Amino acid sequence: MAKAFASQGDLSEKKISFTEIGRDIYAFTAEGDPNSGVIIGDDSVMVIEAQATPRLAGKVIEKIRTVTDKPISHLVLTHYHAVRVLGASAYGAGQIIMSDKARAMVAERGQEDWDSEFQRFPRLFEGHESIPGLTWPTTTFSDRMTVWLGGRRIDLMHPGRAHTAGDIVIHVPDENVMFTGDIVEYHSACYCGDGHFGDWPRTLERIAAFEVDAIAPGRGDALVGREMVDKAIALTGDFVASTYAPAARVAARGGSLKEAWDAVRAACDPKFKDYAIYEHCLPFNVSRAYDEARGIDTPRIWTARRDLEMWEQLQG
Repeated sequence: MAKAFASQGDLSEKKISFTEIGRDIYAFTAEGDPNSGVIIGDDSVMVIEAQATPRLAGKVIEKIRTVTDKPISHLVLTHYHAVRVLGASAYGAGQIIMSDKARAMVAERGQEDWDSEFQRFPRLFEGHESIPGLTWPTTTFSDRMTVWLGGRRIDLMHPGRAHTAGDIVIHVPDENVMFTGDIVEYHSACYCGDGHFGDWPRTLERIAAFEVDAIAPGRGDALVGREMVDKAIALTGDFVASTYAPAARVAARGGSLKEAWDAVRAACDPKFKDYAIYEHCLPFNVSRAYDEARGIDTPRIWTARRDLEMWEQLQG
């Protein structure tokens, strides 16, 4: 293949930051690697996103222990992707929460996704031998639920389809802070391979309507202040639209996937080529945009074999 597959060539360790984005609320970020979040309540802690392996989850736990010794009672997973969920066992949380739809996607495609992501990004699966199996929630919800950590209220919501069909966001009203998972990114490419381009802009509008003071995005730096929040939401919307529109035009005239690839590159490279994991995401994004434009509403399941076949078709 002309280019190293996905992120197999990305072997460099990333600098970890642990940023307080509200009172007792933290964003764990690592230069474009998957982010996690921490919310400290009166008696216990909620973690958002588990990381890909128990070993990598240990890095989140190390940071938590620099600010509190309270037990971790809740783990919230914004969607089903392996790099977000397979480290769950490290936390010992009594409650693991997903949306109903995300749980259904674990059942439908969780193992295929694990195999696929492991092949795409081996560095993120450090200590993979310690993963006990697929991560299953103890609690699910359809549209909205509230968790109380003592007197601290935390609202979990499914604002609509975007990065996946089952994405949720986490809002902490007392500090007006939100964790968006991969619905919002900052200077990191959106992975759209399991996404819903037609719904994503409306979902971003629902997030923007909260007018939050800070966001911990799925990847990229913590966003503190309305200006940074608004900028990240706008950039995410532009990335999604700039990916879909050229692919849709090609599909409408009966053009090929390779023609869609060339059209999306022409539109996106000038604006987003320096974003983290851009080259990794683009072939998957174009494939999904082309499918959706041809009327395929439910994203086709990625497998390790399909990944390689698609990559060779577009990058070979």
